[in-house]
Amino acid sequence: MPPNGLAIIIGAGPNTGTGIARILSHPKHGNMAVALLARRQENLSSVASNLARTSPGSIIETFTTDTSPKNLKSAFQSIRSHSSFKDLKLKVAVYSVKHSSKKPFMNETYEEFTESLEQYVGGAFTFAQEALKLFFEHHGEAPLSETGEKKGTLIFTGTLGALRCSAEYAAYGAGRASVRQLAQTLAREMSAKGVHVVHTIANGAIEDKEGEDQRIGKKMSADAVGKTYLWLSQQEPELWTHELDMRPAAEKF
Repeated sequence: MPPNGLAIIIGAGPNTGTGIARILSHPKHGNMAVALLARRQENLSSVASNLARTSPGSIIETFTTDTSPKNLKSAFQSIRSHSSFKDLKLKVAVYSVKHSSKKPFMNETYEEFTESLEQYVGGAFTFAQEALKLFFEHHGEAPLSETGEKKGTLIFTGTLGALRCSAEYAAYGAGRASVRQLAQTLAREMSAKGVHVVHTIANGAIEDKEGEDQRIGKKMSADAVGKTYLWLSQQEPELWTHELDMRPAAEKF
């Protein structure tokens, strides 16, 4: 069965990124071709090998990039011209970049603090702009009020740090909260244009497995996150979720 659209995921890690890619690409679930983006080719190769086994028949292509504007824009250009994605329209774009920085505030330098924001928040900014360009290229720029048709879904994977933060996490908290606010302003601006923007809050450990910890609600499974993202992408204009808490049943909150 040919894919019904394109998904772009940056942050192709062994747990969350793999689960999202598996569900979005699997012929029995999302059935989309997937462009996987990450900094290290060895991580991309490992995830792609996993998906070849667990999402058989799917189309998965990998692109090495960090979150700098130059490299992200180059990656999107490569996606545009890739033969595997010919005639496919972008349906889902996911920003799921790992971001963690812990240091006593008085030991942190201005350069370290701003570099963290540039890499994480700046990356979210560039990824969102490039994804939105593709949504409009593929689906047109007519507003939702004219077409009644959704152009696609842009998802930012956040954490509890976007809402509240602990001691020694100044850069981490500032970055997570900033991307949450970016998602909110984009949701307000892009909804009228037919693009669904979501910020999720993942609170708790995520593993690429279905074991005892998942059964008793101690940890999330990566596939469960993927199924949630697929569900978000399938929402129609009569109801759009814009922020969503995700946590295993036993997680305290």
